[in-house]
Amino acid sequence: MGDIIHTLPAVASLKHSIPGSHVTWVVEPQWEPLLAGNPYVDERVLLDRDSATGLLRSRRDLQREPFDFAVDFQGLMKSALVASTANAARLYGFDSSQVRETAAAIFYTNRTLSTASHVVDRNLDLARAAGAANPLIVFPIPAGEPEQPLPEGEFVLACPLAGWSSKQWPLESYTQLAKRLKMPLVVNGPAYAAETLDKIDGAYRHISELPGLIYATRRAAAVVGVDSGPMHLAAALQKPGVAIFGPTDPERNGPYGKSMQVLRSPDAGTSYKRHTETDQSMRAITPGEVFAALEALLQPA
Repeated sequence: MGDIIHTLPAVASLKHSIPGSHVTWVVEPQWEPLLAGNPYVDERVLLDRDSATGLLRSRRDLQREPFDFAVDFQGLMKSALVASTANAARLYGFDSSQVRETAAAIFYTNRTLSTASHVVDRNLDLARAAGAANPLIVFPIPAGEPEQPLPEGEFVLACPLAGWSSKQWPLESYTQLAKRLKMPLVVNGPAYAAETLDKIDGAYRHISELPGLIYATRRAAAVVGVDSGPMHLAAALQKPGVAIFGPTDPERNGPYGKSMQVLRSPDAGTSYKRHTETDQSMRAITPGEVFAALEALLQPA
């Protein structure tokens, strides 16, 4: 989810800068709702990796029309292989020192070395290299859809799960935060996370797919997030909130824009290793600190 959100301005910039261009975005089915109604995307090709038949169908869809160039914003072997399948004359990607999997750069005909810190700005640099002379900083997020009931009044939304456990804030910290808040704390997650979310006492559990998460984020008075897609969604929607960071670098992966406050322990070390235990630097951020930051953000102007 985060990779798509971080790429929205770059793709909008390409469409805006190249008159008459036709933009196709290859996306995995579970993330396609993020692109619904996007005015800068003309076509979506679903990458079905669940079967050989699905992969062949995706390949046929991608090769149905010729492309002048392709851009791999993700920097993975998976994304580089998909981009190369388009058989475009030019394939743009990051320098081998900046891709997430070094071998991905082998596929690129044009490589870009970005000097930007945040991944959104890096993607914009790559878009410029591909011809986006007029950058647009826009995040065309769809409206979403209600999937489960939400509190009638104001609430704080949290999505406790992250891509790997070391980036997660302890569940007991959400319990303590729920006790302090003057409004409900809604904890969101997919169906498989229901049992985990039930461990957070005093919170309002909200199970949804992506459209329901988007709708709940738009409804929320504020958001508490960690380094995960839902936090980046909140930042793209310019929601006020608190982003709790530990092992990953907020300069690169933090909330884009100025609506959210980042809390990170000064003793935190930067690491992108996918550990299975919550990092100590995440435990160092107390519920009291998060509550105080939220209270300041929610004060009337």
